[in-house]
Amino acid sequence: MLTFATAMNTKHLLLGDEALALGALHAGLSGAYAYPGTPSTEILEYIAAQPLTRERGIHARWSSNEKTAVEAALGMSYAGRRAIVSMKHVGVNVAADAIVNSAMTGANGGLLIVAADDPSMHSSQNEQDSRFYAQFAMLPLLEPSTQQEAYDMAASGFELSERYKIPVMVRMVTRLAHSRANVESSDTPAEQNEVRFPENPRQWVLMPANSRVRNEALIADYRRMAEESENSPFNAYHEGSDRTLGVIASGIAANYFEEVMPKDGSMPWVKIGQYPLPEKMIRRLFDECDSVIVIEEGQPVIEPALRGILPSEYKIYGKLDNTLPRTGELTPDAVRRALSALAPGRVAAPAESYPASQVVVPRPPALCQGCGHRDVYAALLSALAAYEAPRVFGDIGCYTLGYLSPFNAIHTCLDMGASITMAKGAADAGVHPSVAIIGDSTFTHSGMTGLLDAINENSPVTVIISDNLTTGMTGGQDSQGTGKIEQICIGLGADPAHVVTIDSLPKNHDEMTAMLRREMDYQGLSVVVARRECIQTARRKK
Repeated sequence: MLTFATAMNTKHLLLGDEALALGALHAGLSGAYAYPGTPSTEILEYIAAQPLTRERGIHARWSSNEKTAVEAALGMSYAGRRAIVSMKHVGVNVAADAIVNSAMTGANGGLLIVAADDPSMHSSQNEQDSRFYAQFAMLPLLEPSTQQEAYDMAASGFELSERYKIPVMVRMVTRLAHSRANVESSDTPAEQNEVRFPENPRQWVLMPANSRVRNEALIADYRRMAEESENSPFNAYHEGSDRTLGVIASGIAANYFEEVMPKDGSMPWVKIGQYPLPEKMIRRLFDECDSVIVIEEGQPVIEPALRGILPSEYKIYGKLDNTLPRTGELTPDAVRRALSALAPGRVAAPAESYPASQVVVPRPPALCQGCGHRDVYAALLSALAAYEAPRVFGDIGCYTLGYLSPFNAIHTCLDMGASITMAKGAADAGVHPSVAIIGDSTFTHSGMTGLLDAINENSPVTVIISDNLTTGMTGGQDSQGTGKIEQICIGLGADPAHVVTIDSLPKNHDEMTAMLRREMDYQGLSVVVARRECIQTARRKK
């Protein structure tokens, strides 16, 4: 792990996540909040490991979920200090209530909300694009194209946040977050802000009378932010002599375009790194070019927005007309293929190659050998064999791999915490047995409220909490419920007689099977805590 540097122009080899984290530290950070999720996890891990964090007493701890992380970061911002909160894209859904309303409360100390998107769904349920949230909430957004920009945008984002008194969203993507490049750091870290409270305290109380006033100010500020984008160092108009085709490229897609663009630089293009969109630059490009292609990673966000800026006769190519692929990650080859079709002779078509599936033997993910989840599923399948049509509702974590062979044990997986509430709904419909399986970290993230619903109706649901004492799927971060799972369940109102615990070990297979069958036969809410430390964290401890 690299440490922060005090020498001028020190270079580091950093992941994109680490570059953003270091930039925040050097910009006077006071607090970092997060819930682990690929590809955002390394941001808080890097901050927590730095000597500067310890020297300055910077807060850097995992939160129970993304919503609580955003709210805590807002609290630090309210006190005038700079904070960063990071999460993966589906975590933005969990935090959406706080994020959208944070545009109304505004910020006091600089606040960066980092959303790390996962095109191609390397480790996610969907391919959603967090830029829609920034647009919806009217938050300014920064989208780095390189690790150096990720570093630089941290300080710029804090300054922008404090200038407009509003949180700033930073959008990362997997390919940037998890690749390394040289990053040049500043000479000396900035000092932390002193505690100072908002000049307009009414703005932070979102009662209708206050919010109506704030809404008018937010809309006016959003227009000013759009004007500021025209002069942002992260947006640029690049001249070109051949104006048959112009390019708009944002974020990491700008990297891909620069890799395949004509070597003579004859193609005019606009680089986008700060939103709202720089409308004057965009109009100029369209006025000067016969047609324009939009290259952006993720969903079409810029492309449809252009229709609100430009007259209808302008020709726009991109994802909406399938010039570029609508799903999966962009690649330099995909960009080259699109440009060669639109500008033959100026950009060479990519050389065809065999798909990876033809040259690499597929290796689907599987639960680790020695994983306690394996023994839970083995016992669960034995217990379910006695029933005609049992249903098992799964959740987000390593144990989701129980869907695959050899277990094929779960029937659904929707979002964090959905196992318990879906199992309750199925039980309400008459399904028996209706079983939920959830991990300890996911339980404290979003499962407790669903359990409370089931407790209040004493629903005939068996909840299995497969407790591996960590957040295993993202690398072994602290789990908020470690050592407290049973007390939490009983404290919520579960019947202590039906909150049972067992070590998920092969030698306990018969006992665990009998326990599960007994609780499934109970016509009420029961919780089985199957506990065994994650094999990976146990190895690291050794």
